[in-house]
This record gives sequence, structure tokens and C-alpha cells, in this order.
Amino acid sequence: MALSPSSDREATRGVGFGLTAYIMWGCFPLFFALFDGIPAFEVLIHRIIWSCLFLVGLVTLLKRWGPIRKALAEPRRLGRVLGCALLIAINWGLYIYAVETRQVFQASLGYFLTPLVNVALGMLVLREAMAGLQRLAVLLAGAAIAIQLVLLGELPWISLTLALSFGTYGLLRKQVPLDGLSGLFVETLLLLPLGLMALAWLSASGLSHFLDGQRITLLLMASGVITALPLLAFAGAARRLRLTTLGFLMYLNPTIQFFIALLVFRETLSLVQLATFILIWASLALYSWSAWNGRPRSPLAPAGPGGTSERA
Repeated sequence: MALSPSSDREATRGVGFGLTAYIMWGCFPLFFALFDGIPAFEVLIHRIIWSCLFLVGLVTLLKRWGPIRKALAEPRRLGRVLGCALLIAINWGLYIYAVETRQVFQASLGYFLTPLVNVALGMLVLREAMAGLQRLAVLLAGAAIAIQLVLLGELPWISLTLALSFGTYGLLRKQVPLDGLSGLFVETLLLLPLGLMALAWLSASGLSHFLDGQRITLLLMASGVITALPLLAFAGAARRLRLTTLGFLMYLNPTIQFFIALLVFRETLSLVQLATFILIWASLALYSWSAWNGRPRSPLAPAGPGGTSERA
């Protein structure tokens, strides 16, 4: 069935929003590299605090307090949201650490692995059926990790932790009836007391870099805005595009990170690491082919941003 001109325009706008979101996420290493000399733990604290404060204004502006009040009124249902909050904090903190220690290749590999981790978790936890090509894709990814373990003598622990934390986050997030913006606000709200206590401890110990200089102070405050802006663009894309289209756009993020690591940070890419990436890319090609063939035939995705997850 042919798309109407209005549907075509909406799809075009959706692609624009999607490109904006994933390009911003992909360029995150350039932003977090500016925090040279500030521990990842401290940057994480400020990212949580300023994200929460920025989202208060954003939620008020967009008049989205309804679902948030409903969620907070049912404390028994906040267990999964707290789990999401802890997982996203681990993911954020480790990502910042990877950038600060110039291990962006590992971060990129982690986000390339995430769709395959989602497939594996769906099969193991939710007992979802896995197509033959998807099984092969997961096996190829496992072979890639095994190659690094055998030939380099170490696991790519940053990649695996990023992929597993974000994949598990997505698994829990699907069970929380909140859209992306509301969910992120409740998650940061639950983490806010820990963030404030940690900031108070850093300040009392004389270890805090906040207010050390205008540049550092503004960067720490901007981390909250930088966290929320791509989420807004993603929400606009999710309302207008097929989920499979969003899935293909998702690969922009780790691809941009890969080239930033290679061309900007000049990280060393060994032959073993390159072989790992090639196997992961091959597995993603198989996974994408399987997803494309099994895609729904409706013109637009029925799900909104609530069925998807925020990236690091």
C-alpha cells in the first residue's frame, strides 16, 4: 500500500530525528573527553544530578507530570525502575571511564554487541523464539569474544559490561509502563539522593572539582542537558518510524565512536581487535537481515519511545 504524502513527510522527519539522536550519541566521546583529569565517578555524579534537574524543567514545559505522578504513587512498582536506574548508572559511569582512559574501541564494540545481547536475553529470560540466522549471529559474536580471550589473554570487559548492563536495562525497561522521557526522569530521581550524598562527601573531602573553574563547572552542568537532548530527538523518531528502521539507524552510534577512536583519539587497533570487529559486523549483518525479513508490514511503527531504551 502506497504511503500518503503526509505519512511520507512524517517518515522523513522521523529519519531526521533519528539521525540527530544517534549522531549525538555517537559524538559523546568528544564531549566526555573534555573532562580530562576529573574522575569518571565524579562526572557520573554530576550527570545524574544535572540530568534530573534539567528534566524537571523539561517535564514541566512538556506537561508530562501525569505518568510520573502515577508511577511514584505506586512504590511497589518502583523496584524495576530502581533496577533500571542502577544499571543505567553502571553503563554511564563505565562509558565515561572508557572515554577518559581512551578505550573508545571497547565502548564501540559494546554497543555493537548490544542488539545481539538483547536477542540472547530474549531467548534465555523471556523464552522468545530465535530465528536460525539470529542463532548464528549470536554464535559469531561469541566466537569474536573467544578470539580476544584466547589470543590476547583477556576478556574485553568494558565491551561486555556495557553490552550486558544496557541489554539487561532494556529487558527491565520493557516491563516499566513509562515513556522514555518520564522513565529517565524517575530513574535519575531515584539516583538523586545517592548523587547528592556522593557530591557532599567529595566536597567535604576537598576532592570535588565543581566550582574549580567556570569551564569545568559549566561542562559538569551541561552533562545533564547533553543526556536529555538526544532522548528527545529519539522520541520524535520512535513515533514516526518502523522499529526495524530505528534498529538500522542504531548502528550509527557505535560506528561514529569507532571512527572517533581511530581518527581522533588515535587508539591502537590490533589485528585481533580488528578480527573481533569484523566478526561482530558479520553477525550484525546476519541479525539485521533476519530482522528485516521478519519485519511487520505496517507503514509505521506502532510503538512509541516507551518501548525503547536510552543510550549512554
